[in-house]
Amino acid sequence: MVAFNASKLNLPFMKYRFYAIVISLILVAASLGLIATKGLNLSVDFTGGLVLQVEFSSPVQVSDIRASLSEIGQGQAIIQAYNNNEVLIRFQAQDEEVRRQVLETLKKDFGGLKILKIDKVGPVVGKELRSQAIVALALALAGILIYMAFRFKFRFGVAAVLSLIHDSIIMLGVYSLTGKEVSVAFIAAILTVVGYSLNDSIVVLDRVRENWSTVRTKGVVELVDMSINQTLARTINTSVTTLLPVMAMYIFGGEVISNFAFAFLVGIIVGTYSSVYIASAVVAEWYMRYPKF
Repeated sequence: MVAFNASKLNLPFMKYRFYAIVISLILVAASLGLIATKGLNLSVDFTGGLVLQVEFSSPVQVSDIRASLSEIGQGQAIIQAYNNNEVLIRFQAQDEEVRRQVLETLKKDFGGLKILKIDKVGPVVGKELRSQAIVALALALAGILIYMAFRFKFRFGVAAVLSLIHDSIIMLGVYSLTGKEVSVAFIAAILTVVGYSLNDSIVVLDRVRENWSTVRTKGVVELVDMSINQTLARTINTSVTTLLPVMAMYIFGGEVISNFAFAFLVGIIVGTYSSVYIASAVVAEWYMRYPKF
């Protein structure tokens, strides 16, 4: 069996960089438009809601409770089991009618229950969480820029940060389009995807840096194409091996896990694309226009 040698590939990625950049700009603009007009389906963590703690007369499963609540449109509620009989349910709506529907549904499907606590989570908590999420993402991007500028070149750092911003905006746009719930878990997912995408970009840009001595003889476009082709096997293998378990989580993980896994699916696809056609293309274009900067 002959091993596949990716270093012998010579695919002209940069030949299509203008088309890719235009497509990315359209997707980013569309995502921002969706976020501004349609908005995001924010979870109780961000909007506030009701916290309901109940004790059932017999043992229950979280999956059964979620299936019951799905019948009244509350399948995305956060359900935590304390023991076999006691659960904590957090759901987005704050009005009395929804609380009544939830309790009636649970009584109908599971028999007797005892209400231990009912609390309202106000929007002030949501505002604090939104601010913290934005600060966390901003600090992560700033740290990445500083590291990349120190480790490689300043233009490499800017290119990597632009690709991460590109990935984050498109992920938010997809969530706005699909109406999937944005929770604290989504923030964790998007930060993880940022790390994944950054790692992919660093692998490509590090090879660009290693080949940089040939920039005057080969030209930056050929140099970048050569570097991408040399790391292509690693990029594909990493993406596929990551994609398979995430797809399993999405298909078989249940309503909450699948929503979390969906962010990874989008992030892996967009992140792999951006490491080639955003980060690398920005470095190539920047050098062609301002070779000394």
